[in-house]
Amino acid sequence: MPPYDIRSTPNPDSLKFEARDTQFVESGMITASSIEEAADNELAGRLCSIDGVANVFILPQFLTITKSPDADWDGLLPAIEELLTAQLT
Repeated sequence: MPPYDIRSTPNPDSLKFEARDTQFVESGMITASSIEEAADNELAGRLCSIDGVANVFILPQFLTITKSPDADWDGLLPAIEELLTAQLT
């Protein structure tokens, strides 16, 4: 079982990942739409490097990933889940 839960949002191009018994970041808020914008945070940079990810919004207890309208969640989720599971365990 992954250390997070996935929730839908009102925006079909966004998914919310809620951390269980851990945190995505220690404190603060990170938002990035490109690898360059995410330069100060490894997790944000790695998520932005996944083809089809348009934006990441990260808080300690949850993060929201917004995909490009032409990207497909079925194609994105395996890479996102692998990255998040490795980051949180």
